Amino acid sequence: MAGLWVSVGSRVAAGQRGQRSPQQLMRSAALWTLQTFDKILVANRGEIACRVIKTCKKMGIKTVAIHSDVDTSSVHVKMADEAVCVGPAPTNKSYLNMEAILEAIRKTRAQAVHPGYGFLSENKEFAKCLAAENVVFIGPDTHAIQAMGDKIESKLLAKKAKVNTIPGFDGVVKDADEAVRIAREIGYPVMIKASAGGGGKGMRIAWDDEETRDGFRFSSQEAASSFGDDRLLIEKFIDNPRHIEIQVLGDKHGNALWLNERECSIQRRNQKVVEEAPSIFLDSETRRAMGEQAVALAKAVKYSSAGTVEFLVDSKKNFYFLEMNTRLQVEHPVTECITGLDLVQEMIRVAKGYPLRHKQADIPINGWAVECRVYAEDPYKSFGLPSIGRLSQYQEPIHLPGVRVDSGIQPGSDISIYYDPMISKLITYGSNRTEALKRMEDALDNYVIRGVIHNIALLREVIINSRFIKGDINTKFLSDVYPDGFKGHKLTESERNQLLAIASSLFVASQLRAQHFQEHENSRVPIVKPQVANWELSVKLNDEVHSVVASNNGKMFSSYLVSQQVEVDGSKLNVTSTWNLASPLLSVSVDGTQRTIQCLSREAGGNMSIQFLGTVYKVHILTKLAAELSRFMLEKVAEDTSSTLRSPMPGVVVAVSVSPGDMVSEGQEICVIEAMKMQNSMTAGKTGKVKSVHCKAGDTVGEGDLLMELQ
Repeated sequence: MAGLWVSVGSRVAAGQRGQRSPQQLMRSAALWTLQTFDKILVANRGEIACRVIKTCKKMGIKTVAIHSDVDTSSVHVKMADEAVCVGPAPTNKSYLNMEAILEAIRKTRAQAVHPGYGFLSENKEFAKCLAAENVVFIGPDTHAIQAMGDKIESKLLAKKAKVNTIPGFDGVVKDADEAVRIAREIGYPVMIKASAGGGGKGMRIAWDDEETRDGFRFSSQEAASSFGDDRLLIEKFIDNPRHIEIQVLGDKHGNALWLNERECSIQRRNQKVVEEAPSIFLDSETRRAMGEQAVALAKAVKYSSAGTVEFLVDSKKNFYFLEMNTRLQVEHPVTECITGLDLVQEMIRVAKGYPLRHKQADIPINGWAVECRVYAEDPYKSFGLPSIGRLSQYQEPIHLPGVRVDSGIQPGSDISIYYDPMISKLITYGSNRTEALKRMEDALDNYVIRGVIHNIALLREVIINSRFIKGDINTKFLSDVYPDGFKGHKLTESERNQLLAIASSLFVASQLRAQHFQEHENSRVPIVKPQVANWELSVKLNDEVHSVVASNNGKMFSSYLVSQQVEVDGSKLNVTSTWNLASPLLSVSVDGTQRTIQCLSREAGGNMSIQFLGTVYKVHILTKLAAELSRFMLEKVAEDTSSTLRSPMPGVVVAVSVSPGDMVSEGQEICVIEAMKMQNSMTAGKTGKVKSVHCKAGDTVGEGDLLMELQ
């Protein structure tokens, strides 16, 4: 995990924040050595556990990591001073196992617990148990957790504190029939969501009675699985809103601050994908109004820690309270970047009883920060269905200026079905939004992730989209921009020619390297070096075949081509690169335009996979002679998949709704698969009779596993 742009320190920080005076350095050092706790147990895993441990180390605090048996070799376990296994892989037996965690606290004599986000971070019973053990919970007190963690109670308190709220039902929905009745009274569309939830789990939008019944069922099941609480509420769904949240910070002395806003409107399935601070949409007057209402709510519950008040904002800058998260937010790094504060450090100081060391007037907006959530997900399936696997190669782009990566993985780490599929949080910082976005574009191009499918293609397309650049965004951005689903980057003619030229030059470089190896390593066999001035190639991309002629310009380095003229369908381009074929990142210039590409695979038969402008393209390159001969090869007949249903992701089968012999209609639910704590309904692709069912409730399935066959 790369360092922070705050007191935590990093290689980036020294060159970006300027030189500090000796007095400032002394004050900074004093803050880090301020007496707080001797030992903190981090009740979490992955990147957030690493993030907390990093600040603790800077503060001179010893740390204890907890882990499940499958996380024994995880990065957060290695970073901590001590580690305790709290159970097997399923979260309810490990990271949600309060008794096992309490036993770990007793065993290690930790004085305080930082819960991170998710898991037990907003569980009032856990906080009460810690208090009973005389252990400090690094977060708000149980009253605030209860009040704000329960969305029904928090809405009532928000109204009382004169915070703008969304129209809805102020109570717990008992069953699906009552959900339909309430939804009709409020008026469609409605939002069904878990009372104790957060992070997009247990949330469904319903546009009619049928969707309300389905939404009630799935939301209650997800809520029970994720939070151990299946209570639901229903409120009016504000169509096409922005999701903007205010970071607040309070202490035990009645002080509270708002630390500016974060724009979190780019979402899929109610989970954030791209965040930034500040928001391009807010003016200073609206920002202040939102901040003051957020602080009023925090003070109403005597809030004493870092927390986030989330709002929905319409096109006229009217804003409505959504919920308050009584924990450290996933996207907190962008706030740290523009304010210079380390929120984990502030949480620890407040938990020890120190007053806030800043006034509202001290909180700046310095520059711009953007965060992309890098997931092990397939963005071509519903904007991101989970992927599992082992990271065979992993390299973060922290060599670039203005880049921070919060992660908890390393080469060899496993992305499993048991936990959230997040790989990392990639953050870029700049003096303005344009610079921050350009740095993000470069960072995504330089991010090496092999072994799992990831969503970098989608992230890159979002940040270069003209609507996003203009700030014309809302929570339906992805479905509006990609109504037929995400298809990857659409190449312009110029970009297509660049890709074909790069692929051809890379092909020639690999051929020359093979010749170079034969000449030097197998010298007992006489090799006649072919004098090739022009390489006539046939390149297939997206079912289109292109004629390419690659000419050597005479500039060579150890048989790796440096400069070459490539003619693509009559258009001439100059390609320059050292072509270090052993490197995962390849830098190449095409007619003066610098590109960073990744060659993911290169086969002897001419197949090549190249990551170009974020998207992976499959290219098939043959010499002109080989292409002519390939026409005589038989093509493999494509499999008919219309009568089968295969799992689009790895997960656990929760329920099966059909049996052999049943008649099913197109779109009818066949089974439900839970993956990374999200439930997904699998439906029939056509009408027919069920021939066989290949799964049952409780089965673990992999991506592509056969679930059902129709006759």
